[in-house]
Amino acid sequence: MIQTLPLKKLTSAAAQTASGLKNLLKPARRILMFSLADEAIAPQRNLSVSLEKGGLSVVFGSRFLSRVRVKGMKTYSFDASGYPQPAEVSSSLALAADQFGAANIPVTLSIPKRWTIMRTAEFPVTVKENLTAVIAYELDRLTPFSADDSYFDFSVLSETAGKIKVSIMAANAETVAPYVRSLKEKGFTVARITVNLASLGGLCCLTDKKNDTLFVEVDESGYEGALFRGGFITEAFAGDSAASDEIAAVDAVKSELDALAKGATSEGRRPPQVVALFREKSIAMKELFKARMDMPVRFMGETDLRVSLPGSPGKVPYAAVGSVMQSLGREAGTPNLLTKGTREQKKPPLAATVVLSVAILITGILYIFAPLRIEERRLQEIDRQLGPKKKEVVKVEALRKDVEGLQAEVSTITGFKSDTPLTLNILRELTSLLPKTTWLTRVRVNDGAVQIEGYSDSATGLLPKLETSPYFKKVEFASPTFRDARMNSDRFIIKMDIEGTNKPQEVTKTGPKEGHPKEGPKK
Repeated sequence: MIQTLPLKKLTSAAAQTASGLKNLLKPARRILMFSLADEAIAPQRNLSVSLEKGGLSVVFGSRFLSRVRVKGMKTYSFDASGYPQPAEVSSSLALAADQFGAANIPVTLSIPKRWTIMRTAEFPVTVKENLTAVIAYELDRLTPFSADDSYFDFSVLSETAGKIKVSIMAANAETVAPYVRSLKEKGFTVARITVNLASLGGLCCLTDKKNDTLFVEVDESGYEGALFRGGFITEAFAGDSAASDEIAAVDAVKSELDALAKGATSEGRRPPQVVALFREKSIAMKELFKARMDMPVRFMGETDLRVSLPGSPGKVPYAAVGSVMQSLGREAGTPNLLTKGTREQKKPPLAATVVLSVAILITGILYIFAPLRIEERRLQEIDRQLGPKKKEVVKVEALRKDVEGLQAEVSTITGFKSDTPLTLNILRELTSLLPKTTWLTRVRVNDGAVQIEGYSDSATGLLPKLETSPYFKKVEFASPTFRDARMNSDRFIIKMDIEGTNKPQEVTKTGPKEGHPKEGPKK
């Protein structure tokens, strides 16, 4: 037990990390896996034929950049006591397609709700991955039809408490297949089989996608309606208008709508909106219906359907219009009985992925190497422009070096001059200070000091005179003085430091030899 706990933690952490990475990579995956044939941008056209009692309607629509447009509508009347036959449907569709210029376009066949059976069933959530096979196996138990002799489809309504709730709609293939074969013989390909009620409900759901919708259609023969949630039928009802009293007929419809609305609100959802379509009914009955309903009611055709319809408003084939909108658009769901519950797995468009990957790679290479190439060309251009001027550059460089050398010499001389007094200045200072009765035989200037030798009438009187000079300091005798009887003068050697000296300087001046004083006078 102690060893399994860290393993569980590691497994949980790995699962969370994988989930986080998957969420982060979703945008990149969408871009790389984006198909040029995606329904968001790819142009598409559709012909929808709606079978109704006493006639049929044909609507031609197209889509480009997610915008659906209705380009043509036609209505054909037949025997009012029944539905048009397969040959009549294929001939009418061929005529309409020729008028619309819509050859070789996929066809959506919308059949009456009375031809279908709708059931709601619950299955264990464990069968979710194989839900299509399970429904096909259980279809003969849930409906009068088997999977082989019917067209059917389903939609998932909810998934709670280990149960998955689905809505199943099925139609007898013996009734629908002749229409499919007749259309195929005329050169039409049936791509979808839907139900008029689903198309009508989906059309009214386009105006309010967030709310549940209660839809009811009333005509001379009866009424039928359904509760739509997210564009899908969750529950349906139907009845005959045999009652001669309009109040009784309205109350029958109202009771059906109230029951569905109560069930919807009991699940904590917002009250559904009610949309009604009255065919061949008096205005008085419509007003009576609106007055007796406890919920807000809007009538189809009196409000904006957010669909641009060609020609005069007149009698609009709403079921065929809704079928086209659902076949071309992505706003609301619609059953496709032709699929028999199978869900097409869209394969990632590898061609587009490869093209996008190569484009990204080329862009990355250009981003890295293009600036280097540009700078290389710029350097080549600079070298080309500097080529003729290299000689001038060499001359300028030589002159610059000469200037630097001269500046260094000038700086040395200036520093030497400022740091050390010139020997000539020292000699001039000695000449001005010493009396006329004094002769110098030797002057030595070195190491920041001056040493003088010579004869004077009074050697001791020389020290005060020399100390007054700004050039000298520490003036003293370097050796004892003595009286030269022959010269009748004091012989002296005086040394002193040069004031403010930093660099040593040695200059030696030799005067007249001893015994020849006249050759080395002071002045």
